[in-house]
Amino acid sequence: MALDFYSLDPDAVMKATETAGFQPTGEFLQLNSYENRVFRIKLEEQKIIVAKFYRPGRWNEKQILEEHSFLEELNLEDVSVNLPLKNKKNNSTLMNYENILVAFFPLFQGRQVTEILNQDWVRIGRLMAQVHNIGERKKCQHRLYFDSSHPNGWSGLDVLDQWVDPAVQSRYFQAAEELLSLYEDHVDTDQFFRIHGDLHKGNLLQKDETYFLVDFDDHVMGPAVQDLWMLFSDYEQFETEKNLFLKGYEDLRNFPKSQLQWIPLMRAFRLVGYSAWIARRWQDPSFPRLFPHFNTYNYWAEETEALEKCLQDFYSQTSF
Repeated sequence: MALDFYSLDPDAVMKATETAGFQPTGEFLQLNSYENRVFRIKLEEQKIIVAKFYRPGRWNEKQILEEHSFLEELNLEDVSVNLPLKNKKNNSTLMNYENILVAFFPLFQGRQVTEILNQDWVRIGRLMAQVHNIGERKKCQHRLYFDSSHPNGWSGLDVLDQWVDPAVQSRYFQAAEELLSLYEDHVDTDQFFRIHGDLHKGNLLQKDETYFLVDFDDHVMGPAVQDLWMLFSDYEQFETEKNLFLKGYEDLRNFPKSQLQWIPLMRAFRLVGYSAWIARRWQDPSFPRLFPHFNTYNYWAEETEALEKCLQDFYSQTSF
């Protein structure tokens, strides 16, 4: 009988850990993660590691190992990331346990960033310039491209056909289809290279004066702007934060400023992708509990207004 990803029990978690060559005490804690199953595990040698059980069908082995390889490249260049551990079963950073791919990481304890001060924006800009200098050295062979073929794109919109509330369905799809067409027309895939892919404050940790990047699960070939726009506050502080970030970034590399005009399209791409992600995961027993408003008129009315705002923001820019 295949291991059930939806109900991983302590016995399965401990057996997987032992199979990888670690010696758990039996003490563990499940951590918050919607997409994967993640556990904090105490070892006999008084160390604590984190086991990440990847959701079946999301990434294949080659794609995950390519993510791990990028982390290793970053680590070798002194970019602070959480590097996966090699397990003793196959001397790899990835193990197939009962048809579920598993990786183990050292426990990183840092402060989650809730607010970025002005003096820190420059430092974060330099950090991301380092990441991008490394990222552009070669292309991904197995990870996704952040273009309209991505699950956030047309296939995501197809998934939502049966989910959008009928009262706003016409408006929602009119806005979403126009935005995806604009995305195809304006987002230049020739400017893509390896990026983090999902950089927001939740994936940025701080320890002392150092910023650490975590959760490269959405690592893709994409544009530089995707690795900065989610960090910024909306509207009021945007110009100040953007200028400070770019000041640090351009100490190490030029930033393609024309990409800043893509931000409304990036925001729309994320909105469609997020809703499609929930719809694709609805059979996971945890998702109806986590997203109880997903099937409501209010959810889709707010999403529709947000997409229409993206259109307005894109067209209000003075030049493309």
